[in-house]
Amino acid sequence: MTTEALIKLFHRDLNTLKQEIDAYQNEDNLWISNDEISNSAGNLALHLIGNLNHFIGATIGGSGYVRQRDLEFSIKDVPKAELIIQIDDTISIVESVINRLTESDLQKEYKRRVSEDYMTTEFFLVYLTIHLAYHLGQINYHRRLLDI
Repeated sequence: MTTEALIKLFHRDLNTLKQEIDAYQNEDNLWISNDEISNSAGNLALHLIGNLNHFIGATIGGSGYVRQRDLEFSIKDVPKAELIIQIDDTISIVESVINRLTESDLQKEYKRRVSEDYMTTEFFLVYLTIHLAYHLGQINYHRRLLDI
């Protein structure tokens, strides 16, 4: 997969994430969770922002971003406008880092944990697009179900 294709996928889905967040008619509903739905849309958005800034921005790009994963799921009531700004910032870092990658960089081993099987940076970036799409679908469903 080319860096151009990766950027196109991240750009498309992160812009869709902004649209989903903005589509909530009642901003408080972004933070609803219950026994059946343990993660609110707001927390999933924070999780995606943290995930991409950590793995692409900091780990691959050396941005210095420090992830606080627990806060991604515990912080509540971040204003919708602030979430959208954070998503825009994430788009910028993702595009900037991926634009700098060469074919050789994409084929290098990417190691998150010692116990994991071998994977290339390219494979892991594709995985991150799938992870983004998975949670984007959850957010869409959350909005249609709970933003009443």
